[in-house]
Amino acid sequence: MTYCVGLSLEDGLVFASDSRTNAGVDYVTTYSKMHVFTPSPDRLFVILSAGNLATTQEVINHIQRDLDYPAGGPNLANVRYLFEAAEYVGGVSLAVQKEHGHALAQSGVSGETTLLVGGQIVGQPHGLMMIYPQGNYITSSPETPYLQIGESKYGKPALDRIVHPGLSLNQGARLALVSLDATTRSNITVGPPFELATYEKDSLVLGCRCRFDVDDAYLTKVREAWNGGIQEAFRNLPKFSWELSEKEQATPPQPLPVQNG
Repeated sequence: MTYCVGLSLEDGLVFASDSRTNAGVDYVTTYSKMHVFTPSPDRLFVILSAGNLATTQEVINHIQRDLDYPAGGPNLANVRYLFEAAEYVGGVSLAVQKEHGHALAQSGVSGETTLLVGGQIVGQPHGLMMIYPQGNYITSSPETPYLQIGESKYGKPALDRIVHPGLSLNQGARLALVSLDATTRSNITVGPPFELATYEKDSLVLGCRCRFDVDDAYLTKVREAWNGGIQEAFRNLPKFSWELSEKEQATPPQPLPVQNG
């Protein structure tokens, strides 16, 4: 299993992924699930992948082949809109799954893959889309500024409570790391190294692309700060009425002082 998350913010995009791949408890390996394409100076795309590893690798290979040897059809170098890029990638993914689907089904193996595609084409707004195994897609929005694929449920609560389009890219990047780390605490099929990338709108280049190993000093600080903050918030939760003394129950809350200026 895997977990990837993308944030679409006013300032740009954040991408984060784990790199653990397993075929049973006795065969665990690591593969990058973040794929960056800059087919020309006027565009940049990042693709995150979750699902069958062989399928996703073949999809990425087909996308690169279409760039290296264009045959007159759509590819990432000639699409005009981000949604056309999503349609093209979805079509490649569906074709690969159909090619191997019957044989995989006979072996009891799922060949499905789900993808996040984000980026920008010059003259168009930046954006983020999730492509389903069936080839169709949805897009992020101001009301839902993040999209997840893979083992998403454990990293979702932090996103739901904090994320909004006005977050800075650095804030979004830290939140994405928290979401990844929260997932690893609850699901052993997701784990470091983590990959993280940020994209500032209209720049057409990645601002950063980082890798965090399990013992990375910064990742450890983020984990400890988040866990400590949650524990402190828990300790400060309001008491039940039956826990309060008579004096505490009779004492009204004090108003906050008013500051002039």
